Amino acid sequence: MNRGQAFLWAVVTTLIFAGSPPPAHAASGSDSATPQLHHRHHHHRRRLHGMHEAMSVTASDPKLRSTSALVLDETDSTVLYARRAEVAKPIASITKLMTALVVLDAGQPLDEELQITREDCAVGRGAYSRLAVGTRLTRADLLHLALMSSENRAAHALGRNFPGGVPAFVRAMNAKARALGMTSTHFAEPTGLSSDNVASAADLAKLVAAASRNATIREFSTDSGYTVRVRRHLVKYRNTDSLVSNPTWDIIVQKTGYISEAGRCLVMQAVIEGRKVAIVLLDSFGKYTRVADARRVRKWMEMRLSQRSARAAGSTA
Repeated sequence: MNRGQAFLWAVVTTLIFAGSPPPAHAASGSDSATPQLHHRHHHHRRRLHGMHEAMSVTASDPKLRSTSALVLDETDSTVLYARRAEVAKPIASITKLMTALVVLDAGQPLDEELQITREDCAVGRGAYSRLAVGTRLTRADLLHLALMSSENRAAHALGRNFPGGVPAFVRAMNAKARALGMTSTHFAEPTGLSSDNVASAADLAKLVAAASRNATIREFSTDSGYTVRVRRHLVKYRNTDSLVSNPTWDIIVQKTGYISEAGRCLVMQAVIEGRKVAIVLLDSFGKYTRVADARRVRKWMEMRLSQRSARAAGSTA
């Protein structure tokens, strides 16, 4: 290789490596070491993911990753999409929507102060809580935290303070499920930590519809943040569903859920293109898949309605 060729090769090599992503070891170090480079690389990956997501959705198929799913246009009771929608499976903290319905149906005072006890301290995976034993909060506060931030001790305390305790509360949950026509549903406890709490996506659409008719559930489940006093400290909670903080979404009611047996779950009622839509997503793999699936449903509906409008306009031309 002569000197001219060597110089040209050096220029080409520099350009190639300048446009390449950082090596793996560069990203594994401290974030503060290369914040701008890490930010650019992360933004690039998110942009590529967004492009892939948009390209994967078609007007005929939303390309959902959730194992079970149901999309119901409640404006005219039309099933727009269904996948394994009749199969009963663990629903994790989606349970807390039924917990809230039973509490509110009972008409117990929302301003009554209740205490967290050791009975509310479930053990095992997923039983984390920020409510220390001895914490005193109103029934409304506990309901708020259970719906918005999936607080397990809060949900259990609500059931424990029901007339007849948790056993009577669970019986009321199952009776309410039967009254709503949820034929594949069974509840064993009020938090969702048990994999014995099961329902189908079709049943959960009925639960979402019932929950959406209650103003308290609508308000608490879609609140983005809430602060309570735990002994001497103020503890701020955030919504487990990031979509409620997105101003482009009009969410009426929602609930997330997760235990290993159920996977990541999300149910909601939202207004999309002026239509009231129930979305049920069960057993999503990966932390962000359920939210990405919800976005895919929205994009898919927008594409369908756009094509329908275009056809209608063409037929009248």
